[in-house]
Amino acid sequence: MNRNEYNLSVDKFSDDVFRFIYKTCHNKELAEDIIQDAYMVLWEHVGEITFEKAKAFLFTTSYHKMIDIFRREKRNKDIENINPEYYLSGTQSPDLQDILEFALNKLSPVQKTVILLRDYENYSYQEIADITHLSESQVKVYIFRARNSMKEFIRKPDLIV
Repeated sequence: MNRNEYNLSVDKFSDDVFRFIYKTCHNKELAEDIIQDAYMVLWEHVGEITFEKAKAFLFTTSYHKMIDIFRREKRNKDIENINPEYYLSGTQSPDLQDILEFALNKLSPVQKTVILLRDYENYSYQEIADITHLSESQVKVYIFRARNSMKEFIRKPDLIV
């Protein structure tokens, strides 16, 4: 990859990678830092990576940096113990987007990641497996279970507590 292709990767892929990381961690500054670090790693390996593989490299690197941060700061507990009042409070009843967002946040970090990559970013099962270092079968199982969990939650959103 040359300098022009690197700059093109910034223009073409940074929004997608940011959206994925931000949806997962819900922290704009953290997402921006992770994306910046991923692009620094890409720059360090610019001679080894082709432009065609840059997007997958950025998603993989960003995902692993985010997981490392979660492990280091033990944020997984914070993600699993989300206060439902934060998402579903107010005088008006929540709309479907709020309910979907809350249901997504109730998933385990791995389930949430595979759902975001598959349903929001339109990655194939094999690409998700490559990014997350899971087998393709594991990816399919996580997606199946996550979708079932979200469906069940949507059917009975009154069980939020």
